[in-house]
Amino acid sequence: MDTTRHGLSIGIDRIDNEFFLSLKAIGKLTHHDYEIITPMIDSALAAVKQPKVKVLIDGTELEGWELRAAWDDFKLGLKHGSEFDKVAIYGNKNWQEITAKIGSWFISGDVKYFECYADAINWLNEKRL
Repeated sequence: MDTTRHGLSIGIDRIDNEFFLSLKAIGKLTHHDYEIITPMIDSALAAVKQPKVKVLIDGTELEGWELRAAWDDFKLGLKHGSEFDKVAIYGNKNWQEITAKIGSWFISGDVKYFECYADAINWLNEKRL
């Protein structure tokens, strides 16, 4: 029997006075994946009293989205885009870098693509001047 693994995992960390949201995407995401994860993200971000959140998205195991899931992802970005200070996309595919550039149109904070995990973390931790 062949098992196809897909979905999103979410992590929430607070380091000093900063709030970090980490997402790991695996496989080809479905609408059902977003039905499960969206309320968790909504709840996590509703509890944040700080102005902005830093986000790390690990897309190294992401294969893409079903069409409806891509729409769900877009809606999630529109809903919470103003709450993000920085979004680091850690990936290993050329289309992920393009996705980061498109995502920056809908998010008030900075969005940047990285092929090195340590570089992504360092960028998220940099203080703004």
